[in-house]
Amino acid sequence: MKASIVMTSLILMYMLSFIGCDSRRSEPVKQKEFIADEHAVVNGEKVFMMYCQRCHPGGEGGLGPSINANPAPQFIKRFQMRHGLGVMPSFKREEISKEDLRDISDYLVAWKKY
Repeated sequence: MKASIVMTSLILMYMLSFIGCDSRRSEPVKQKEFIADEHAVVNGEKVFMMYCQRCHPGGEGGLGPSINANPAPQFIKRFQMRHGLGVMPSFKREEISKEDLRDISDYLVAWKKY
């Protein structure tokens, strides 16, 4: 008796889950590609791809955590890039100049607005 009630309930829940579902397919959502247009953003993207992309692919989490979700102000992120934190390596001025750090920061801001 209990088994039939449970089975009936499961079938009913299964059927109800499809009510209101539209079987028509819509066109896929087309997202425009991010295209950097300012010189600083273009350079920031280039430097990000050289030094950051392998651990933070697309600004998302990879070996490192997501940069996009990090609410820290940009000056804190630049400090972290320069000095490292935890397993994140530091990048000395000979590797990434002060201007390049600013450009990475500009790139992250522009990409997040996108």
